[in-house]
Amino acid sequence: MSSASSLKPSVLIVEDEAALVELLSYNLEKNGFRTSIARDGEEAILAIAETKPDLVLLDWMLPYVSGIEICRRLRRDPETRELPIILLTARGEEGDRIRGLDSGADDYIVKPFSPSELIARVKAVIRRARPIFDKDALSYADIVMDLASHRVSRGDQSIKLGPTEFRLLRFLLERPGRVFEREQLLDHVWGQDADIEPRTVDVHIRRLRMAINLPGSPNVIRTVRSAGYALEVETDH
Repeated sequence: MSSASSLKPSVLIVEDEAALVELLSYNLEKNGFRTSIARDGEEAILAIAETKPDLVLLDWMLPYVSGIEICRRLRRDPETRELPIILLTARGEEGDRIRGLDSGADDYIVKPFSPSELIARVKAVIRRARPIFDKDALSYADIVMDLASHRVSRGDQSIKLGPTEFRLLRFLLERPGRVFEREQLLDHVWGQDADIEPRTVDVHIRRLRMAINLPGSPNVIRTVRSAGYALEVETDH
């Protein structure tokens, strides 16, 4: 997996039918999404806790824990209450649709479906939930990142960043305030296949801080002891 692809919206496919998993993965990746797979309900719950995807594509009928039950659990948990969920199901009756949406799903797609319809629905749900992916620029406090020109500034000063520090800052700018462990940053910024030590993250965080923390400006990358890092202005207590 390339580093560039790790900045694309991530979709967790929760489906136990191998042929459908392949179809979904192929079409989502072709349309600019990054995918991961869970084959049953228990695996899905673990994957969501570990990777925090941008959207979950969830089959209704799953081994161990049903899609409906997963929906309900995710909506009860403050950490995942806002996580976009699309239910996939062969159940097309109105009562089933209502039950699916009442469980907390953002959308409901009946099998069989066309790949183009699915992609359109996924894009629409992500756009509503995460409008950040539609933007040409990202900003937090006085930091601005222009995605079209690959330029970063703080206040009125231009900031020069290496490619890795740029990707790292972009990932954090898309999710301000959220704490990420080193392993999560490695997966998202370097890619899950990267054979890199977690301490490498510390090196690049230090470089990023040196570049963006201008004299007199507050530190915007908070170290959370025993947890990781977050894009958050540090204040004196």
